[in-house]
Amino acid sequence: MRRIDPNVVAGVIMTALCGILAVPVALEQLAGVTSPAGPPWLWWAVYAAFLAALLVGGWLDEVVGAPAARALLGVLVVTSAALVLLGAAFGWLPILLVVTASLSTYHAPRAVTAAIVAGNVVVAAAATRVAGAPVEVALVTGAIYLLLQSASVLLIVALHREEAARRRLAAAHAELAAAGAALAETSRAQERLRISRELHDLVGHQLTALALELETATHRGADPGGHVARARGLAGDLLADVRSTVGELRRRAPDLAATLHRISTQLPRPVVHVRVADGLAPDEERTVAVVRCVQEILTNAIRHGDAGTVWIDVSPTGDGGLHLSARDDGRGAGARVVPGNGLRGMAERAAALGGTVRWGPAAPHGFAVTAVLP
Repeated sequence: MRRIDPNVVAGVIMTALCGILAVPVALEQLAGVTSPAGPPWLWWAVYAAFLAALLVGGWLDEVVGAPAARALLGVLVVTSAALVLLGAAFGWLPILLVVTASLSTYHAPRAVTAAIVAGNVVVAAAATRVAGAPVEVALVTGAIYLLLQSASVLLIVALHREEAARRRLAAAHAELAAAGAALAETSRAQERLRISRELHDLVGHQLTALALELETATHRGADPGGHVARARGLAGDLLADVRSTVGELRRRAPDLAATLHRISTQLPRPVVHVRVADGLAPDEERTVAVVRCVQEILTNAIRHGDAGTVWIDVSPTGDGGLHLSARDDGRGAGARVVPGNGLRGMAERAAALGGTVRWGPAAPHGFAVTAVLP
């Protein structure tokens, strides 16, 4: 069962709260109890603008982009203040100011958030005065909304820090898993190399000596039954088998599919789907290159993309090489991607083998990496 994102829960609550706040305004206006200052349609027009900016800037910020999200934040600040001042008779409307201050932590620096909080305090106090309350009540109202905004902002900042720490931990976990898998394969490769050396130095040497002795015996004396000749043939065949086994041990590469599955299953997040073509058995150098590329892909998906799912596919090319394709469902990147150490490292690793690496935004969102190793 996947963990529910706290940002989604907070967004649902804030959106529902902003929608519910308009219900008492409509009911009191229909009952003729009270109405906003000025023509009623003006308040509702401003409220529609506020709600549209909230829905687009709060839920579609990744689609519209950061500049548009910041502009919509400005619309929220202005319209929420207008709603509170025009509806000064409705004492619960300053809650919209708390929502605006909370959303500013996602799209604005802390100094801007602090300025928004201060401005909202002035608006809340001014609305209390417009409603006819004395100065003392206005000051108390300003202090109350200062505390409410500060608490909500600090809670969201703490949530952001916890998310950043979780992403750093997941990235470190991915690097550790990949390093552990590479270390395990290196240990197995070293053990295979040791066994091959022992076979070559001990058994191969003894079989070579035996073949020489049999060759000498064949030339020195008669062998009516041909036993020596057959023994010499068997010794030669066995020596050839030992040499073939030694060569196979030296050439044998780590199991690519098992290594990638081991890395992906050790990650708590994101969910990684790995597909390696059947029968694909690259050499050790290319296997290590693919494992390192996958490590960087997962690290970037966690650290920069905040991805929930990553798809990785490894298949053969027509000329006997490898084709690595990966994409995630994270926040993606802009049209112009500035490569960091991870992307540059993948490109350098592929270039050392005569291959290429490409990266860029994925459709409909996310990030994609494609590598070809000849």
